[in-house]
Amino acid sequence: MAEIKDCPSCGNFFNFTGIRDVCANCAKDEEKQYEEVYRFLRRRENRAATIERIVEVTGVTETLLHKWVRKGRLQPALFPNLGYPCDNCGKLTAKGKLCETCTAELKSELRTFDAAQEFREAVTKNDTGTYLAEKKV
Repeated sequence: MAEIKDCPSCGNFFNFTGIRDVCANCAKDEEKQYEEVYRFLRRRENRAATIERIVEVTGVTETLLHKWVRKGRLQPALFPNLGYPCDNCGKLTAKGKLCETCTAELKSELRTFDAAQEFREAVTKNDTGTYLAEKKV
């Protein structure tokens, strides 16, 4: 079922069905901008253009470029300098929500956590419940 939402671009109300996150008018504008960006990138000399260069030439916002890469409309395999910011550190990435560095850090921290948890379980398992009292002199 559709719900009424504010368009983040123009502020008008629209029926949000889960397909588009903007109203129909803004979606048409975005599509025109996408066509302009794609025409620019199709030229051989522009395929390695940076996001800053694309913004400068076409006037499209970085946010919109990131959105198209995230959705797979612009593929970093074809245009190597495209990506979107990592949700953790902001470094450009081309897949997932985290860059490779943040993913490696997270995996390392999880391994450390798992090792500590296994150690605690082993200590608890081996604990016999016997306590030694100190001798007072």
